[in-house]
Amino acid sequence: MFIAIRVAAFSLCFLLVACAQEAADEPTATAETPTAAVTGSGVDAAAADAGAALAAAADAGAAHAGIDNRGSSADSAKWWQALPRAEWAGFTRVDTSHPWFEVYEIRQGIYAIYEPGQFEEVISWLILGGEQALLFDTGLGIGNIRGVVKALTELPLTVLNSHGHYDHVGGNYQFNSIIGRNLPYSKKKAMGQPHESVAEFASDDWIWKQHPPNFDPATYRIKPYQFSSWIDEGEFLDLGGVSLEVFRAPGHAPDGIVLVDHKRRLMFTGDVFYPAPLYAHLEGSSVEEYAHTAERLATMAADVDDLLPSHNVPVAGSDYLRQMDAAFKAIIAGTASYDISDGAREYPFQGFSVLTLDPPVTALAEMEQP
Repeated sequence: MFIAIRVAAFSLCFLLVACAQEAADEPTATAETPTAAVTGSGVDAAAADAGAALAAAADAGAAHAGIDNRGSSADSAKWWQALPRAEWAGFTRVDTSHPWFEVYEIRQGIYAIYEPGQFEEVISWLILGGEQALLFDTGLGIGNIRGVVKALTELPLTVLNSHGHYDHVGGNYQFNSIIGRNLPYSKKKAMGQPHESVAEFASDDWIWKQHPPNFDPATYRIKPYQFSSWIDEGEFLDLGGVSLEVFRAPGHAPDGIVLVDHKRRLMFTGDVFYPAPLYAHLEGSSVEEYAHTAERLATMAADVDDLLPSHNVPVAGSDYLRQMDAAFKAIIAGTASYDISDGAREYPFQGFSVLTLDPPVTALAEMEQP
């Protein structure tokens, strides 16, 4: 009964904002976005050539010093030379008139909206049902993600963020229907973030790709947004033939969540896991909470086949959940080896690493309470 009532309210929320959303702020003064189409090899080749040209231009520009506080793999002054990542090659690329983004269809009705031009390589997920659509994160706010989404679907759309960090909520202001967790941390992030707090992330060291012409790094900020309603642990998002269960997943951020599509055996992990350095050293992070989340998700590894993370690559195997659990257990026990990277501890493991403060500390408990 509770789930049925919640689903009905969620569906009504979609319907109420369907028309209002058309009036949401457009970040670019462009014509209506054309319908998306699957690209052929020629388009991919052209994109590769353009990427090579941009990389060459970046190499010829100002000296880059690398990225601080993001692990040893970020120390390279030219981190973008690892692109394009081979893991994307097996998926269908979808054409878009917004070149800041790359779009791939990962499963039927599941699109990865990828931003490889900035160091985070963030991925926002568009999930289509028979009646409604969900956008899981909105990226950096550098490009017109709303335009990308409108070209992919005409379904009523709602945004849900995996957590409140800048690279996952940057495009929230472009949408009217946003659901989230009723936490002080989430509400604080919804107030926006001034240029001073995010300026570094739009600097030359962080961006190698040509950004949209109307984007000015000198004024980059995270614009405020408003929540339409709240959601929490154990609730289901019914999109019409597609159902996603919400699980709390604090540790990286106090308001972290993951989504599970039980029918298709998929887990959208947000920043809880991706095969790269995992951040347990940021403001609001907690090694203790991260370890608890890892232990819990490891028990679900047998129930999902693939993880769909929010950075770098579109798919990872579910056995990583068990490996992450073992990693945090070793960190907590003091048996894991580590190196010091930019003043933080970096614990290396097979296929990923974990960054903590030196020594590891837990986050303030009150940030996790409603």
